[in-house]
Amino acid sequence: MDQYNLTSNLEFLLLGLSEDPELQPILFALFLLIYLLTVLGNVLIILAISYDSHLHNPMYFFLFNLSLSDICFSSTTVPKMLINMQTHNKSITFATCIIQVSFFFLFGCMDSLLLTVMAYDRWVAICHPLYYQVILNPRLCRWLVIVSFCISLIDSQVHCLMVSQLTFCTNMEIPHFFCDVPELLKLACSDTSINNIVMVLVSIIVGFLPASGIFYSYYKIISSIVKVPSLLGKYKAFSTCGSHLSVVCLFYGTGLGVYLSSTISSSTRGSMVASVMYTMVVPMMNPFIYSLRNRDIKKALQKLFSQIISYPPIYSHNI
Repeated sequence: MDQYNLTSNLEFLLLGLSEDPELQPILFALFLLIYLLTVLGNVLIILAISYDSHLHNPMYFFLFNLSLSDICFSSTTVPKMLINMQTHNKSITFATCIIQVSFFFLFGCMDSLLLTVMAYDRWVAICHPLYYQVILNPRLCRWLVIVSFCISLIDSQVHCLMVSQLTFCTNMEIPHFFCDVPELLKLACSDTSINNIVMVLVSIIVGFLPASGIFYSYYKIISSIVKVPSLLGKYKAFSTCGSHLSVVCLFYGTGLGVYLSSTISSSTRGSMVASVMYTMVVPMMNPFIYSLRNRDIKKALQKLFSQIISYPPIYSHNI
């Protein structure tokens, strides 16, 4: 069986979600709509936070960065898939595949770490409200985002290094809509035992530890809320973290679905469906969740829209 070293001339075939030609226009229209809603929704969140000075606090600073990361995360896989559907060309070069792997893990890990930081933010806000501004000062907030980015960058480079060391056989078909590392490991002819061990260790570090941090933060939050005597006080406390908790459940729920479907079942169909939720639906839902459940975001968006609508037109006085 022929083997090929990884070079810039090597190409893979992304088989996508379906090979049925009748489904391609429907899938293209659906995923294009999802992608446009993702970009538009997150851009509106970014503009609202930038425009309204009342939202210039730690919670919305982290939400600003989460929306930016969601746009980049979705843009890593969806545009390439849409181009392949439109051009009927499923090929992807090795260099493009490596870039896709790099950015996929960079912004996927960034989302996970930002959600952890936001859980810490809610913990401080609910359990230590008097010290909130002191603890989460602007300098610490910037450093938390910078450290999250650096950890995510290291994670992405580790996965890129793993893939770059592989040797592939004549089968270059990836049964997925993007260059997924587990699928690349299945295609490799070289020994992948070390790669699998490293992938598990990295997944524990960048997946399990942030999830544990979120769990601990909400354990402290719930313990603090239970002690509140009035029902109204409990409702207000829960409402401040309801949006974040919804996003956390969506993000880690679909991520867990990808992991379980890839380990329990040998079929890639379940993994692809879970990946659609993970890479497309969750980034699209985040701005809706935060805008529909958050009065401050609603007010900021209303001000932004009213400012755009009432902006006086520019007329030329030169007749």
